[in-house]
Amino acid sequence: MRRPPALPNQPGPPFDHLTARRLRVALGMGPEHVAYGLRVSYGLPYVAPDLVIAWERGIVCPTSPELTALAGVLWCSPGELIGRPRTLREHRVARGIAPEDVARAVGLELLAYLGMEENDEWRGTDRQSAALAELLELNLPDFVAVTGREKRLTECLRGAVGTRWQAYVRQVAKIVPLDRRVVEETLMDLHRQYQGQMVSTLNWGGSGERAGAAGQEFLDEIVERFWEAVERRP
Repeated sequence: MRRPPALPNQPGPPFDHLTARRLRVALGMGPEHVAYGLRVSYGLPYVAPDLVIAWERGIVCPTSPELTALAGVLWCSPGELIGRPRTLREHRVARGIAPEDVARAVGLELLAYLGMEENDEWRGTDRQSAALAELLELNLPDFVAVTGREKRLTECLRGAVGTRWQAYVRQVAKIVPLDRRVVEETLMDLHRQYQGQMVSTLNWGGSGERAGAAGQEFLDEIVERFWEAVERRP
């Protein structure tokens, strides 16, 4: 998955990786077809199928030129592939706030704040985190992502749907400030959906490979599914 080094301080825009994958599937293309189109038609010789897969799983984000080229291959506008802000820098830029203003509002030295933004690693206290959430108008999913908790949440959710969901209630409740009942019911629903999807794929004559692909797609979207399930709770 080689790619040229990104230019400093020039991150790509927020990327909607789920939409990119859905558009590719709707076109009947595999990752190898997308990679071929990017190499041949858009002069990106380093793009291989594993880089396309990494984009679609949200592991890495395409740069601005890569996103524009990807939109061309997927027959869509670049705007359709731009998602909501996810990183600390993206949220700040989206709000039009200068870094020194953020640092001042949360009580950090400017260089310390810039380091957190550069490394995408928030290390503020609970009080500073609350001030950050208020300043950037972060909702709960964005707050969890910006404060670096989403990776651990992803790990817990994948464990919950694949094994005993009850064993992960306490861990998820520590990561996400939600009522314990909401966490329990949401994990139970996700576990039921995941297990049901795996069983139905096999019952309808699907191979183990097909079931594995369906399961991986569910796991790739597990955080989004979690927040959608939380929003549906009464």
